[in-house]
Amino acid sequence: MASHVTKSRSKVASDDVSSEAELWKTNADCSISTIESFATTTITRYLPLPYKTLFLCSSSMAKCMTGSYTALVFLFCFLLTHFHAVAILDPADFLALQSIRKSLEDLPGSDFFSSWDFTADPCNFAGVYCDSDKVIALNLGDPKAGSPGLTGRLDPAIGKLSALAEFTVVPGRIYGRLPESLADLKNLRFLGVNRNFISGEIPARLGELRSLRTFDLSYNQLSGRIPPTVGSLPELTNLILCHNRLSGSVPRFKSKTLTRLDLKHNALSGSLPPNSLPPSLQYLSLSWNQLTGPMDRLLGRLDQLNFLDLSLNKFTGPIPGRVFSFPLTNLQLERNQFSGLVQPVDQVSISTVDLSYNRLSGSISPMFSSVQNLYLNNNRFTGRVPASFVDRLLDASIQILYLQHNYLTGIEISPTAVIPERSSLCLQYNCMVPPVETPCPLRAGKEKSRPTAQCNQWKVTVFLALSAFREHEILLPAIEDGCMDTDLGISLFGCNPKPFSERVWRQGSIVEKATVNK
Repeated sequence: MASHVTKSRSKVASDDVSSEAELWKTNADCSISTIESFATTTITRYLPLPYKTLFLCSSSMAKCMTGSYTALVFLFCFLLTHFHAVAILDPADFLALQSIRKSLEDLPGSDFFSSWDFTADPCNFAGVYCDSDKVIALNLGDPKAGSPGLTGRLDPAIGKLSALAEFTVVPGRIYGRLPESLADLKNLRFLGVNRNFISGEIPARLGELRSLRTFDLSYNQLSGRIPPTVGSLPELTNLILCHNRLSGSVPRFKSKTLTRLDLKHNALSGSLPPNSLPPSLQYLSLSWNQLTGPMDRLLGRLDQLNFLDLSLNKFTGPIPGRVFSFPLTNLQLERNQFSGLVQPVDQVSISTVDLSYNRLSGSISPMFSSVQNLYLNNNRFTGRVPASFVDRLLDASIQILYLQHNYLTGIEISPTAVIPERSSLCLQYNCMVPPVETPCPLRAGKEKSRPTAQCNQWKVTVFLALSAFREHEILLPAIEDGCMDTDLGISLFGCNPKPFSERVWRQGSIVEKATVNK
């Protein structure tokens, strides 16, 4: 098929050149200027740019020849004779493009395939980029924002584009499975098929793409697990699989150049071992999954992060203080089961910190007063709000300070203080009456203060905990992480689960008691 098209294109060109030659023989004299004029016109019209340049330079040199214009005529005849030998697309690539085209259509409003006329040079098609006779990049669909995109399936023939280094598809309605033949593209460095309706599992053979750097299948309907082979890709820099239906555990990543890992909005489960992610990571989003286990040892290694979102999971254990010293612009740890004290090692310069809806306890560190948007609500923080928070709130340096639903007992702010319009403070449902009236989110509820009974019960529990520490004992509650009271949520800094030696009832909650070796 490819040879037939090539022959047809050459015949059309040859017929046109013959017509030009007949016209020249009839009307022209035989001067070198006339020959040059005819040859220049014909070559410029019918040959690709490199050949035009070759001829024009050679004809200029021929002018300098004395006594004969044989060299010029010879050059012209040589180029015409070898016109059919001009580099054309490899037949395998030509047939692959035909198959890809047959399996896809423009959505209404898109005219991406209007240039795909296979009687012309495929290297001039929209989205097709060639080097010599091979396709090296294929970008399917109009890249302009708001383009309707394409529909249909991705044909397995794409695996025949053996030199392909980049393959992308614009958002549209492409459905079906991801062709396993993509694994045959050994030179592929960029794979982006996002915001379509690709379904099924990620082919495990894609782990054979040893040159792959960017792997983006986000916003599709993929299911099943992330193949461990993907985690073994040595050159991987960006892995974006968010907004799918992936399940199972997060594989261990071996790439030392991985900088972006986005797996949010899936159904991933299990825990992440301390060495499962490389320290090269700069962007990590695992939110909206079902991941569990502690993260302190893993997070402590990722000191290059500038974005971290672990929200809406079931992570447990403490938050390492050094995380707050990372070059982060955004820290999202909300809606987990993190527990223990929160102790930044230095003044926090992260603009947004969200630790809400966890089981964090102890006093609020004044190191957080430099945060622009701070969410500490729905935890078990106690004590008074540091005065530095009030100062920065009143000068509008703090824009959001949410402290509702804790066990805080006071804040040094005048009842007549005026909160700047662009700042928001919420103190509802603590062990105090809020000294200033401020609007709170609807989900904060209508109750201004926490019931006295809860606050008193909390004080008793804290007292028992401190007494146990003084006696070189430790309280161990009967729950998964071993450091949290089931009713009151007390978190004991530094505790380690041990076999229960005694079970006692205090204040209506079960408290486990074990002796610590002195």
